[in-house]
Amino acid sequence: MSLRLVVWDLDGTIIDSRKVIQNAMTAAFEEFGLEPPEYDRTRQIVGLGLEDGCRILAPQGTSEKDVAALALAYKNAFVAHRTNNPDFKEPLYEGAVELLESLANQNCLMGVATGKSRRGIEAVFGMHDLHQYFDTIWCADDGPGKPHPFMVMEAMKAIGAEADETVMIGDAIHDIHMGRSAGVVTHGVSWGFGEAHELEAAGAHHIHHEMESLSDALHSFVNV
Repeated sequence: MSLRLVVWDLDGTIIDSRKVIQNAMTAAFEEFGLEPPEYDRTRQIVGLGLEDGCRILAPQGTSEKDVAALALAYKNAFVAHRTNNPDFKEPLYEGAVELLESLANQNCLMGVATGKSRRGIEAVFGMHDLHQYFDTIWCADDGPGKPHPFMVMEAMKAIGAEADETVMIGDAIHDIHMGRSAGVVTHGVSWGFGEAHELEAAGAHHIHHEMESLSDALHSFVNV
């Protein structure tokens, strides 16, 4: 069996972070007296670098200084939600751990390519004990963010995998663009921030509406 690498997005793919991200973005905008974006706008920037996303959501003409301040306010709001709320949760999607464990048991190598910060990864991995499943982890702190192919390329380089030995799993068009730019097969999932028609328009090779379908596809990939 040849080498197999599965690169995962986190938010909206493994972790159901829709509510906490919207709450933090709302708090950040309200801190500056701005009308918070509706969820439908917020969801479309998830996966991008934080300042890139805030630049899109901020009112037209917002200075770069104020964009940076808005991004910092979002970070602070997210950390405050996590540390000050005893009921804070970033739940995993049903079946995610079982799929990760099954793939790991078949000697599939796995990586992360996420817009989260390293600090955010450590928090959620500690909450759900996910470290054990991943062989290489790349995030917003490491270099160019999505849709640039940097994170997927670095994951392949770290493992020694070629593009035809690698797949990218994500819920947003930025994941699909990143994966396609890296030359790998992309699997879009419709249960997160992106909608199926958006993933299709972005060029996803495969689209899944439930974890079982994704599981079948990945096990077929691993067992070729």
